[in-house]
Amino acid sequence: MSSIYTGIELGTDSIKIVVLEKINEQYHVLSSVCSESAGIRNSHVYDIKAASVAVKKAVKSASEMLGAKITKAIVCVPPTHCNMDIVNGSVDVVNTKITGEDVCNVLNEALKDQDFSEFELVTAIPISFTVDEEENIKDPKGMRGEVLSSKIVIGTMPKEELYRFLEVLKLAGVEAVDVGFTSTGDYYTIKNSKYDGIVGAIINIGEDNTNVAVYNKGIQIKNAVLPVGSSNVDKDLAYIFKMKESAARNLKETFAVSMSNYADSTDVVEVKNNNGEIKEISQVGVSKVVESRIREILKLAKNEIKNLTNREISYIIVTGGLSELAGFGYLVEEMFGAMAKVCNITTMGIRHNKYVSVLGIVKYLDDKLSLRGKQMNMIDGDELDDLVSPQHKMINNENIIGKVLGHFFDS
Repeated sequence: MSSIYTGIELGTDSIKIVVLEKINEQYHVLSSVCSESAGIRNSHVYDIKAASVAVKKAVKSASEMLGAKITKAIVCVPPTHCNMDIVNGSVDVVNTKITGEDVCNVLNEALKDQDFSEFELVTAIPISFTVDEEENIKDPKGMRGEVLSSKIVIGTMPKEELYRFLEVLKLAGVEAVDVGFTSTGDYYTIKNSKYDGIVGAIINIGEDNTNVAVYNKGIQIKNAVLPVGSSNVDKDLAYIFKMKESAARNLKETFAVSMSNYADSTDVVEVKNNNGEIKEISQVGVSKVVESRIREILKLAKNEIKNLTNREISYIIVTGGLSELAGFGYLVEEMFGAMAKVCNITTMGIRHNKYVSVLGIVKYLDDKLSLRGKQMNMIDGDELDDLVSPQHKMINNENIIGKVLGHFFDS
């Protein structure tokens, strides 16, 4: 049995959509889109209508790629104003053998006395469960006991901020079935058994902001947002070389490297400045500007990690679209040491770090549903049948990728 999930991330510069199919514990990307955003700045929706038009356009593109209409999704929101807290709950087991119902009951019990008058619950992630006297259980389903307890970390954000994001989805014709922070998605993309047992940090360099999150055994415990991001690199280039920011961004993405000492001193490019003059710019000159700002961002993030926790950090992952620049990994290792590296997405069908948050938030939802003993398909029944029609099931009776392969075997 396969499950199909759709994730949508609303960012300042882009709307990102990922549709995943999970089969036999493996994820396959069915559709991915990154299109221009509107109405969002500094993680705040200031123009709901403009943002909804941008989302509708992205959804249309993703739906066409998928071959089915996208009407439901988990929405990925920035943790700019998030609050993290730890709560506890304990309930009697319904029928001795613990089920997903008992897990839901203990989560609800832990949340029932919380004050959500001004803040809305976004995430509730169990740190561990206790069955009677047995502690530190990750998944209690199937165990036998009389009392189930849990320690849970919850994340909340101001209602007004969250509702603006949800209104954007509603106007775009998409039902938000769940919500998660981008920082949660970041972790679930790189999540493994090693990181689940140690303390580490993830630095996500966004367009306007850089998010710094600290995780203890896979659970986010601290978060901070720095008011600097990849757009600052564009502004620096635009100012120094007297060009438009859009041209500066293109120069950054197509010509610059992260460390100027790796740049080619003989490589030059011709660009038009604001006066209409054609000027030659060397790769070394461009890369020096880019490197200077990246170093500043990483230094600020490094200091912020120290401010967030006194615990020993065992890993640091740096991600975001800016981390795709050539040589970025060398700069990260130089500044943080061997424990640090650039995110490397391994999910089949998607490799670019700009998708790290939305990809992970889909995996987070799947993990959340599994803990409750549930599954979900975000594609309507009739369209799902079309995607996995009998003539294509001969290739792989559960994999939608079989639809694509099936076209090569049609008589």
